[in-house]
Amino acid sequence: MEETNKKQFKVTQDLLVKFERRFLNYLIDVIVLSVILFIGLIFYIAGANTEEIKDFMNRFMLNSTLQFTITASITLVYYNLMEIFTSRTIGKFCTNTIVVDENGNKAGYEAVMIRSLIRIIPFYWISFIVFPTRGLHDIVSKTYVVNKDLLDERKKQFYAFNKV
Repeated sequence: MEETNKKQFKVTQDLLVKFERRFLNYLIDVIVLSVILFIGLIFYIAGANTEEIKDFMNRFMLNSTLQFTITASITLVYYNLMEIFTSRTIGKFCTNTIVVDENGNKAGYEAVMIRSLIRIIPFYWISFIVFPTRGLHDIVSKTYVVNKDLLDERKKQFYAFNKV
């Protein structure tokens, strides 16, 4: 009979990425998001006439709700697509970090959605003052950002040890 109470790997504090690396992830992702927004504007401008462009730019520059709606939509799509399919964003690829659940596995769709929605709350980054290794979006979604290589090594050791 197969044992159903196998020990599960758990993410430990030493696997968590420090604030400096998290901030670097954020900066890289902001640059990527800015490039995506810029490319989107170029495509819009290429397909619009001069009056449509002037009208849109006037509305965009004067309407903070429109600015928030467009940037929040791009942010949600970027983070959801990247983290649902790869558990990483471009920033996380560059810093060799990954988003996981408490067992060190790929975070579920719902958790990624929660992470992304919290990211569009203005000033959510303030939570890093109180929790330097885990932001509000990590805590609420029960996810962790860890060093990918270290996680892989620790999981390999854990399961090799528990196989015996």
